[in-house]
Formats: sequence, C-alpha cells, structure tokens
Amino acid sequence: MELSEEKKENMYRNMLRIRQFERKVDQFISRGDITGTTHLYIGQEAVAVGAVNALEKEDYISSTHRGHGHSIAKGSDIKEMMAELFGKSTGACKGKGGSLHIIDTETHNLGANGIVGGGIPIAVGAALAMDMQEKDEVILNFFSDGAMNQGAFHEAANLASTWNLPVVFVCENNQYGMSTSVEKAFNIKDLAARAKAYNIPGVKIDGNKVLEVYDAVKEGVKRAREGGGPSLIVAETYRWKGHSKSDAKVYRSKEEEQAWKDRDPIAHFEEELKNEGLLDDDKVKKIHEEVDSEIEKAVTFAQDSPYPAKKELFDDVYVDAEVEL
Repeated sequence: MELSEEKKENMYRNMLRIRQFERKVDQFISRGDITGTTHLYIGQEAVAVGAVNALEKEDYISSTHRGHGHSIAKGSDIKEMMAELFGKSTGACKGKGGSLHIIDTETHNLGANGIVGGGIPIAVGAALAMDMQEKDEVILNFFSDGAMNQGAFHEAANLASTWNLPVVFVCENNQYGMSTSVEKAFNIKDLAARAKAYNIPGVKIDGNKVLEVYDAVKEGVKRAREGGGPSLIVAETYRWKGHSKSDAKVYRSKEEEQAWKDRDPIAHFEEELKNEGLLDDDKVKKIHEEVDSEIEKAVTFAQDSPYPAKKELFDDVYVDAEVEL
C-alpha cells in the first residue's frame, strides 16, 4: 500500500517527536531532576515509527526497557509520559511505573519491561489469546539483539511457530547488549537466520530507513492477520547514547559512533521527503518548532503536576493491605 503524503509527514513528525522527547529526558536525567535510570531511544526512531505505522489502531505492541519511542509511536500522550518519568500522579501509570514500566492500554501498548526479553513471552501470550478468541488483531513484539540470546526468545518463538500465532517479532539490533557487541555475542552474521530454526520467515533490513521498516513489517503483519503465523524482522540500527545513564561508552570508538550518526534516520527521511517535494526548509522549521513547543508543554505539565498521595501507595496492587502511614 502506498503511503499518503499526510502519513509520511506524520511519520517524520513522530520520529522527531521521539528524538526531542528523549533529548529533553536526557537533560533532566543528567541534572538529577528525573531520578532512577532510563534507557534512551535516540538513533532508533525509524524502527518504532516504521513498524507501528504498519499496524492498525486495534493491533497491539509489547516493548522493552528502551520503550519511550515505541510508546510515542503507538500514540501515547507525551504529557502523561513525561509526568510518569517525573513520578507524578498524572503520569501514564500514576507515577508508579517510571521509565521501565510505562504501559498504555488505551493505545493497546502492553508495556515496557525491565527484564531483557521479558516482553517476548507476553506478546506470544497475547497472540494466543487473540487466536483463541478468533480476533483479527496481531501483536508487534519489540526486543533487541541482547534479548535474542535469552531462553525466553527461543521458547516463545518455538511456541508461536508451532501454534501459528499472529505475532511479528521485531529485533532492533542496535549492535550492543549493554557493552557486549553482537560480534562477541553471536557466531552468525545475520541474526535473521535464526528464523529458520522455527520454520518462519526471517529478514534483515536497514533499521535506519523508516520506509524499509514499514514495508517489511507490513508484510509480516499481513501474514499474521491472514493466519500465516509469525515472522522475524531484524532491523539493523544503532543507539547513539549509552545503555543507560551510567554508561560511559568506553567500549566503542568515536569513529564508530560518528559513522552511524552520519546515517541519521531522521535526516535520511527528511532528505527523502524533500526530494519528493513533500518538505522544504520552511516546512521543516515549522515542524521542529511545533514539536519543540509540544515537548515544552509536556515538561510544564509534568513539573506542575502533584506527586501521588501517601494514601495511594497501596492502590492498584493485587492484595488488599491496611498500613499505617
């Protein structure tokens, strides 16, 4: 299906929205205004936006510990996301989830996950539920190269294949599992080759090209929705920042980082849209200003929002408890 001009522009805007959101979060983390840790998505924007745009609104996603980009791409309110990172009661999870556990049932986002590979069996469980209820939805499961060596991936992929479940596995190969490079963690060059073990389609794509991601995921979603079962897509990309806020990135060179930044997914898509006549410098400037304003409003909303009250400490838990506070 050919993308409309409006949808392409919205994809560009959403990639920029993710980038600017993460940059602002990085500033607050470095100053200690946002506590705890966080895992930034800068550099990988094309994967989330390309993949999610291949879904229907009713379809689901499951995410990772690096989940802000997935949430924004799926349509989460960035004011509520920012408030969640600040631990405020107006946050997506009432300030109780934080960066690693943002969930948004309204956009059919089953949530980020602090466990590496933890979202993979969740996605397959959701796909099983859809299959048993004879629903038309599919689920897109994001994980990274580090998670592909977890037992959860192999067990879930085998079950999804055996039971022909409507799930699309999207591995964001950002080249490092914490500080371990893919070259040291794998004895294969193409991670998509692992699909052969489960008799499902597997393809490696350029994860910095949003339309290439869109096309590959669209095919996988179509296959899943029509009863063809799961598929594996490995999107080659790169995280510009460290694994988390405490990562000094001493394990990789400045030359390597610059080589990947020269393949900036946003700059690439911007140039593509300019060549098509859909964007010009004035339009780009306007979009940047609108996105920056949106981010600033989200920050103001988060900073002005209250923290959860002490009496709410035991709300939303599975066991009733009466505790003196």
